Amino acid sequence: MDYLNKLTDYLNILLRFVETTYHTLLRYIETTYHQAMTMTVSEFVISHEAAIRLMFFFGILLVMALWELAAPRRLLTVPKALRWINNFGIVFLDSFLVRTIFPAAAVGMAAFAQEHGWGIFNHFQVSYSLAVALSVVVMDFVIYLQHVIFHAIPVFWRIHRMHHADLDFDVTTGIRFHPLEIILSMLIKFAVIVVIGPPVLGVIIFEVLLNATSMFNHGNIRTLRSLDRVLRWIVVTPEMHRVHHSTVYYETNSNFGFNLPLWDRFLGTYRDQPRMGHEGMTIGLWNFRDTKRCATLPGMLAIPFIGKVAGYTIDHRK
Repeated sequence: MDYLNKLTDYLNILLRFVETTYHTLLRYIETTYHQAMTMTVSEFVISHEAAIRLMFFFGILLVMALWELAAPRRLLTVPKALRWINNFGIVFLDSFLVRTIFPAAAVGMAAFAQEHGWGIFNHFQVSYSLAVALSVVVMDFVIYLQHVIFHAIPVFWRIHRMHHADLDFDVTTGIRFHPLEIILSMLIKFAVIVVIGPPVLGVIIFEVLLNATSMFNHGNIRTLRSLDRVLRWIVVTPEMHRVHHSTVYYETNSNFGFNLPLWDRFLGTYRDQPRMGHEGMTIGLWNFRDTKRCATLPGMLAIPFIGKVAGYTIDHRK
């Protein structure tokens, strides 16, 4: 009887929680709808930047996770639960640090630059839509250059190799970055924003695209070869980016793009396929093969500070 009473109490608490959540969500939707009716698309996106980014993050994550279950490209070598728990642990740590150190993040910096008239697009007369489009392209090019630099300079490679030390390749690899790399990336974004003065909307679109394409192009998904041949001219595909996560150093130092593939194609860093094929290639780094080091949070955080920088910096590229 006591058990039934406790169970009834728990169910009542759960029902009240669900009811409260439902009404809160309903009020939010109603408020958002009324705001949307009185705003331009640009104003709406800027006003709801955080909600839009979260929606895309969890939406793309869910789609990719289901796709990986339905049509995986490779067999995983490490228990999925172990990798996912620790990879998400890195994401939560990164998010906490960014919000603590840079409360306004890149979007806030863009608004600050706009308010003070900093940057090219705030100085010269450029149409708003063109400024938004060019801002996304320019920032994507900078991310490509940043990625190349992180492979070229040993101290930066130490930090970036935590991303490459993942022993498998799936959607969570695309959000697995060392906190030091996240902080450096944010500082680079700030510098670019100050120089080019992008519209706030352009920064939001870029951030959403970068996050979404990173999860997509790290997906352990099977796609039609004919479709991939077309898509990789438009966007970096998993078949293209997987090559970059090979243990073979000249494959690691290729296919640096995250969003647009044209930088790799135009600047000579494009590689079509891995030498051993997608099923035969080994994912990760040859000098980091221990599961405890590569797939647990303490081990991952320690990677920049251990061992020598050997065999992977870009000067070895052939």
